[in-house]
Amino acid sequence: MKAVGLTRYLPIDDPRSLEDFDLPKPAPEGHDILVAVQAVAVNPVDTKQRAPKDAVEDTPRVLGYDASGIVEAVGPDVTLFKPGDEVFYAGDVTRPGTNQEFHLVDERIVGPKPKSLSFAEAAALPLTAITAYESFFDRLGLDRDGADRGRSILIVGGAGGVGSIGIQLAKRAGLVVITTASRPETEAWVRELGADHVVNHREPMVPQVRALGFEHVDHVAIFNDMAHWEEAVELVRPQGSIVTIDQTHLPMPMEQMKLKAASLHWELMFARAMFQTPDMIEQHRLLAFIAGEVDAGHLRTTVSETLSPINAETLREAHRRIETGTARGKIVVEGF
Repeated sequence: MKAVGLTRYLPIDDPRSLEDFDLPKPAPEGHDILVAVQAVAVNPVDTKQRAPKDAVEDTPRVLGYDASGIVEAVGPDVTLFKPGDEVFYAGDVTRPGTNQEFHLVDERIVGPKPKSLSFAEAAALPLTAITAYESFFDRLGLDRDGADRGRSILIVGGAGGVGSIGIQLAKRAGLVVITTASRPETEAWVRELGADHVVNHREPMVPQVRALGFEHVDHVAIFNDMAHWEEAVELVRPQGSIVTIDQTHLPMPMEQMKLKAASLHWELMFARAMFQTPDMIEQHRLLAFIAGEVDAGHLRTTVSETLSPINAETLREAHRRIETGTARGKIVVEGF
């Protein structure tokens, strides 16, 4: 089968950073399903996994953590899907990724593809939808059906992939959404998705948020980088909560968090699959919920650009665009 992978970790401008390979077609066992991949999306995690370092892989490493496709075959323990079913999912960072013609994935982290979306449109959703959903409803403990209506949330990084679905989920839950954007096109994008207020993250955010009438916000979601940590701590209300998906490479002073008795939550959507947690199947249920919301017209795909075909050259271009840090929504690559 065709696959795109790497054996060395190189800058994306190096043609060897991602290469085309022919690999054996895998066979499903246990709870695995074999998916004929139709489209994949590119995420910051792909570029982080590919980042230059002194390491060499003995066999090609395949990246890719978003896909939609058609079930080709199922393992003996599979109960949720059958051959011919259309699915979407984000996969498991500890296993080979989705940038290959046929991909093995545990059924418990797979959802039925939204019927109203193309494969390309569906591929844009899983990783970001899982991340935003778990951030709000598992980590912060908010109610997805509106019991917390009227609470405020500041989403830092609203125009990115996670923020783009996060805005929609927060609005569906009845929250007042303040989000960040720094360019006219990204401000228009987040407002189109439902943001109530927009502030510029390239300027001091605290005075901007307070000028909107919010001395504090109930919750903060940091969906881009921890450079805004101290502003988030200043803005979160006493006994409020912050969720973040970013790395811990920057200082995170905790004094004000302690004084406010505020809580910090970490979100990593791969955690359930990585550790085979007893509640792994919650990601299947989550994705089924997302698919239903899309088909009901309550959520929209966040794909901003579709490239083709799925090969090394196209994926290198997608990585380049992600690495600029200016992409809005999701970049999808479709068709082998």
